[in-house]
Amino acid sequence: MSKTLKVEIGVGKIRADKWLSSQLAGTTRTHVQRAFEEGLVMVNGVVATKSTKLLEGDSVEFALPEEKAFDLTPVDLSLDILFEDEHLLALNKPAGLVVHPGAGTEGATLVNGLLFHCNGNLSQIGDPERQGIVHRLDRGTSGVMVTAKTDSAYEALVEAFSKREVIKEYLALVAGIPDRLSGTIKKPIGRNPSHRHKMTIREDGKSAHTDWEFLGSNENGISLIRCHLHTGRTHQIRVHLSDFGFPILGDEVYGYRPNRIKLVSSVERVLLHAHKLELTHPITAERLKLDADLPEAFQVQFPDWRSSIDAQT
Repeated sequence: MSKTLKVEIGVGKIRADKWLSSQLAGTTRTHVQRAFEEGLVMVNGVVATKSTKLLEGDSVEFALPEEKAFDLTPVDLSLDILFEDEHLLALNKPAGLVVHPGAGTEGATLVNGLLFHCNGNLSQIGDPERQGIVHRLDRGTSGVMVTAKTDSAYEALVEAFSKREVIKEYLALVAGIPDRLSGTIKKPIGRNPSHRHKMTIREDGKSAHTDWEFLGSNENGISLIRCHLHTGRTHQIRVHLSDFGFPILGDEVYGYRPNRIKLVSSVERVLLHAHKLELTHPITAERLKLDADLPEAFQVQFPDWRSSIDAQT
């Protein structure tokens, strides 16, 4: 059941998550932040983000998500490890694997697999169900992820991501062929006010910056696109490429329609892959260059992917 609060007299601009936390004694800030992440907070009738600024007299309608005791049983998922030492672990996440337990998730998650592989030796900063998780990939997105075993590694990695010191390269198969070889998309992204699980381009959204590069196309009108992320907004590449007119194969949430192109076989997932991640090791200062080859779902639709990438390198 939702409740409504009025922002009191004398309050200047303040972040919505900080203000709402201050109004709910006995409720953790993490729980409040989840309400924003799930689109359960509205300011003056518009879905709000954690950083939405509140002013005197604003009306804040909210509901808190149900708190659950999540299953954190270690599970052997035979993780595809790309790099590991006593401080951190990098892996190639398969499509379909949820990163951490949450409302509506079923089955084992990456956290369950990490707990098994690391014998429980993961950073304990943050929520228990997000042990070791520094950043996330969507359930349907595959590719490189880095996780933290120690608290010191976690803090340093989070800072590196927040300062945009991590180089992130994604590959996507899209419907259509762009009329140029590369470009930059700088359009702010926020939650869709009508569909809380979707994001959209909106003037009051968070700044979002994606550089893209055309790597090649095939006879079926499918293009391989390389994206470099300068920001890390939810669904950023999916929203930006869709707005550009080239939705990612399989991404029916953001405009893909199977009849737009000829497919070798049906597409069962969003064909977006975190191909490379480059960062400085938080403890040893070693420069780590991590990469994961495209999974079979990509290679079936675009067998010539590797030569296309090599030609542009």
